[in-house]
Amino acid sequence: MNKQAEIPKKAISFLTFKCQKCRTGDVFEHSIFNPLKFSATYENCPKCGHKFEEETGFFWASMYISYGFSAGLMLILGIISINYDFPLDYIYTIIIPIVLVLSPFSFRYSRMILLYFISKQDYDPNALKK
Repeated sequence: MNKQAEIPKKAISFLTFKCQKCRTGDVFEHSIFNPLKFSATYENCPKCGHKFEEETGFFWASMYISYGFSAGLMLILGIISINYDFPLDYIYTIIIPIVLVLSPFSFRYSRMILLYFISKQDYDPNALKK
């Protein structure tokens, strides 16, 4: 069997909220569809023990990324609404609920961007063996 086929792909691991070190352990404790607990993050990877928050306040930077997601989404929806001449009350009743519904995705993917692209840690094929 091809050894490359056994290694979890970075994109799939990123999109499914897996640990960047072993690519198999979950980063978040609950489902994204749990409205009260979608933000609960494991302190350490349940599979390899990797500590997610490398330093105090590491995830604070995710607020800026999440803000960028939300602002970009509102800008796109606002431009679409204005181009199709939606009344102002329709714009408020459409844009705000969409942003609220997508906020758990924004929250999680902003943390995943920090873990995968800004963190110093990278995939370690021996992480599960340690």
